[in-house]
Amino acid sequence: MALKGEIVVDIEKCKGCEVCLAHCPTETIAMVDAVNGKGYHYMQDIHGKCTGCTNCAVVCPDGVITVYRVKV
Repeated sequence: MALKGEIVVDIEKCKGCEVCLAHCPTETIAMVDAVNGKGYHYMQDIHGKCTGCTNCAVVCPDGVITVYRVKV
């Protein structure tokens, strides 16, 4: 059974360190051009192909990523 994931980022707490990008097996996340209130670029799901693996959330040093997953 395939898994579908959804990534929720606390945009205002993301510091744009990009650690999560290297750990995404589907390359579905990227840094956006916009900045948060502190002037940092933040990550976002850009392809909608998240499998819900939670790699990004596990490696995030600030714990700003939450991953939800459902069976498809």
